[in-house]
Amino acid sequence: MLSVKGLNQFYGGSHTLWDVDLAVPAGSRMCLMGRNGMGKTTLLKCIMGLQAAKSGAVAFEGTELLPCPAEQRARLGIGYVPQGREIFSHLTVEENLRVGLGIRKNGVKSVPDRIYELFPVLKQMLKRRGGDLSGGQQQQLAIGRALVLEPKLLILDEPTEGIQPNIVHEIGDILLRLNQQEGLTVLLVEQKLPFARRVASEFCILDKGRRVAAGSIGELTDDVVRAHLSV
Repeated sequence: MLSVKGLNQFYGGSHTLWDVDLAVPAGSRMCLMGRNGMGKTTLLKCIMGLQAAKSGAVAFEGTELLPCPAEQRARLGIGYVPQGREIFSHLTVEENLRVGLGIRKNGVKSVPDRIYELFPVLKQMLKRRGGDLSGGQQQQLAIGRALVLEPKLLILDEPTEGIQPNIVHEIGDILLRLNQQEGLTVLLVEQKLPFARRVASEFCILDKGRRVAAGSIGELTDDVVRAHLSV
């Protein structure tokens, strides 16, 4: 579904991604891992068109993405939940969710009921401002906003960061349900090993902007963790 080949990216004179290859098959749950500052968020931003790549190729269902603006990538069926959530704090929950409706091709004017089924707390707080929600509620709002697009691929950057354990577990349940029951493909950056091992079907590890390990989640052994993820 998503293919990244030989991707290179620079910040000024600093080479941040080095010939990165990544394949995310349709129906998979790919976890992108690595220590802090190893290029994970940069890779997601290149995929989404929020940062420019120097060279390489990124394709989604056969469409080359690098020439496409970010909003066109969303229209192709890619939902994105950025690190830090980036909800609109002064807009209500309902207004945050409606932001995504303008990108949908079919002109739907209302938030799909399934969003409230997945996240009942959002329905209870429709008129609350986003900035008044707890961290876990804001993360649910950010995921719900991305799902309003009804994407084929959902990309999440550290969805459990700063979230209370019960909400972390709930987010894991929802991602598994969306993948296993509805066929949604998932690409996430995650630092928490228990969450990654529970939710992901496959993994890819970046180290200093290079891919150093990849495979099925069962191949994420303690030796691999010690070599590439231990601080």
